[in-house]
Amino acid sequence: MVENVIWPAALDADLTRSEGRRVSRDLAVSDPTVDGIAEAVQQVGYDAVVERGVTYPREYEPRGRVLVKDADDATKSDLLGAVAAYLGALRA
Repeated sequence: MVENVIWPAALDADLTRSEGRRVSRDLAVSDPTVDGIAEAVQQVGYDAVVERGVTYPREYEPRGRVLVKDADDATKSDLLGAVAAYLGALRA
């Protein structure tokens, strides 16, 4: 069982790559929330668990994180790209 962690910083268009963004700037969205990320993960077809009181190591304020369960068939970069695309579609 593979469990991937998606931090909001990985999808945040306001951050640089060195600050934690993992997708290209055109896929990233401004100020993503864990609820939006969890909804996008479920749209992609995986189970999502939201942890709210967790802080990304490069940030000071806790924004939480999303655990993705049973993502055996996708790499982390593929998963992040798909979630970012759905998150952008949800915001549009």
